[in-house]
Amino acid sequence: MRRAPQFRVDGVERKGRSLRYISTRGTAPALGFDDALLAGLARDGGLYVPESWPAIARDEIAGFKSTPYAEVALRAMRPFVAGSALETDFPALVRDAYAAFDDPAVAPLRKIGPEAYLLELFHGPTLAFKDMALQLVGRLFDRVLAARGARVTVVGATSGDTGSAAIAACRDRAAIDIFILHPEGRVSEVQRRQMTTVMAPNVWNVAIQGSFDDCQDLVKGMFNDAPFRDALGLSAVNSINWARIMAQIPYYFSAAAALGAPAREIAFAVPTGNFGNVYAGYAARAMGLPISQLIVGSNRNDILTRFFDSGDMSMRAVEPTLSPSMDIQVSSNFERLLFDLLGRDGARVRQAMERFRAERKLPLGRAEWQAAARLFAGYRVDDEATKATIASLARETGIVIDPHSAVGLAAGRARRRDPKVPLVALATAHPAKFPDAVEAATGKRPEAPERLARLMDMPERLDVLPNDLAAVEGYLRARARAAAGPR
Repeated sequence: MRRAPQFRVDGVERKGRSLRYISTRGTAPALGFDDALLAGLARDGGLYVPESWPAIARDEIAGFKSTPYAEVALRAMRPFVAGSALETDFPALVRDAYAAFDDPAVAPLRKIGPEAYLLELFHGPTLAFKDMALQLVGRLFDRVLAARGARVTVVGATSGDTGSAAIAACRDRAAIDIFILHPEGRVSEVQRRQMTTVMAPNVWNVAIQGSFDDCQDLVKGMFNDAPFRDALGLSAVNSINWARIMAQIPYYFSAAAALGAPAREIAFAVPTGNFGNVYAGYAARAMGLPISQLIVGSNRNDILTRFFDSGDMSMRAVEPTLSPSMDIQVSSNFERLLFDLLGRDGARVRQAMERFRAERKLPLGRAEWQAAARLFAGYRVDDEATKATIASLARETGIVIDPHSAVGLAAGRARRRDPKVPLVALATAHPAKFPDAVEAATGKRPEAPERLARLMDMPERLDVLPNDLAAVEGYLRARARAAAGPR
């Protein structure tokens, strides 16, 4: 696989060096970190990626083994904000972001078998892995907007967990209005209530009569409507925003170092819908982390598994499953990988994505598919296998996991190439967020933390809208307080 140009980011070489961000479609201007953060989606419809990957030295990776998580996060992310107005404040922002997590390790590893581990990423305020990024991203927005005297309208689509994590990060912030779109009836009750019971005046929840892919298309449609985008000062918190990916990279470094990297390789299994979480692992590898394999766990919505198995990336109808956050057929972040597979040629990416939308099948050659398949593997896990995985792990170890984590673990077990290489399966949500699925698998309802239990008695606030761009834009225009400001 062709890699972007490299530069080391350590010691004197790093000073005065500003990392720039370029669009995967090649025609939007390159931006510094602050502008890429606020822009979210590039103006040519592409996604921002670093112009080159910073490298983390092997001895520094080895030193992460005995380093608190917030310090690993700071050192892994610092190259990405080089030259930013945030650079001076960045250490304090990172440490503050992870200070209130329930587990002092922030992202603890739990051994579940011979050379097999769970990486728990759900100890933040909304009990899902999205907190690992969004608790920082909300603070970054606040600091940049304050420095510029600007306001933004944050808009996002969620298949379940992004919405509540984004709301928790952005609620009551004076310079932000946040609008979250979710597919009506296709998120769990707990996920919905984590969003709709927040009564902050800057928070708006919208249930769209459609699928998550429809919600995602509406968000992209708003960003591609330049007059609307500028009038409301749109910004994004979905994983289309580079800052989201950046803030997910550190837990790959932290877990791998704890298990002996860089002296040994590590494999990761990741439940995947929109491809952002596993792409962060790809980014960590590009920075020098010795990852031997990235295993993608899919539910019945298996477009990614079909691609990594055979090169077939063709859209099908979205099917509801026990793992609703992964009920996706258009994985936005795959475009970032595609950019590298196509030699970082924005014109080729743009043409491929246009054909994908028009023909519902991604035109990609055998060589590019084979390059991806050398690192990635995919595995499809249906609802019965999901429940069986939850049940077997509980029986063998006493550890209860949610259905998304079960998809990732089942995929890791099925597609692991070398049993001598440690396998880390990402546990992405607290099991109490999906009590019905866990009870169906184990016969026992998971105990809900107090902050989840009290949601059931709280009033909700949301609006239902059709899958119609004009209707959604009209809704935002009537409620958003932001005007176009300095960007």
